Amino acid sequence: MSKRLTRNMRFAGLLLVVSAMLTSFSHAQAPVYTITPMSSSIVFNVKSSVSITGKFDKWDSTLVFTSADISSGVLDIKIQAASVDSGSGMKNSKLKSKDFFDVQNNPLITFHSTKIVQTSPAVAGQPVHFEVDGDFTIRGVTKPEKLELIVSGYGTGTGEIKGTMAFDRKDYGINGSIPFIKIADRVEVIVNLEAKRMSGSAPKLNQ
Repeated sequence: MSKRLTRNMRFAGLLLVVSAMLTSFSHAQAPVYTITPMSSSIVFNVKSSVSITGKFDKWDSTLVFTSADISSGVLDIKIQAASVDSGSGMKNSKLKSKDFFDVQNNPLITFHSTKIVQTSPAVAGQPVHFEVDGDFTIRGVTKPEKLELIVSGYGTGTGEIKGTMAFDRKDYGINGSIPFIKIADRVEVIVNLEAKRMSGSAPKLNQ
């Protein structure tokens, strides 16, 4: 084997090692978050002649980044529809029925973000606003919706994510009614998530 070939092989091997190190470093810089359900909540509100508000007791959420760029983040929320709690057994049964959530055939209510856009500058000590486009699924029907987020605690490692999304229930086939109660079509969902950065650097925001 010639000396030139040997040098080329060594150089190629060195490039592979450096490439692997850079790839590993890049992945290490991507922020890794965990969301704590015990300190978080997902609630809903529907205007009606008798107030219909409630929460979901069983759900899971993840916030995943592939880089330090905020636009690379993906927010996923998966709710167990049968865990709905309106504070009334009668309302709960009705909400779980085929007229509303149809939990037997469609056990999950989900939101999967497709785009995250920062809409206010990042100022120390001030909350940062975002618009999050995503696919919302309920009763097996998926449509694009927008989640308005306010994030507090940027740069501290632990932050609070508050979001609001409103949708028309009839767009998803939720046409049910409750006797003697007039229910509006607009449903408002409010998420309050506590996110903790476990590793990586904080996402880069516009100042």
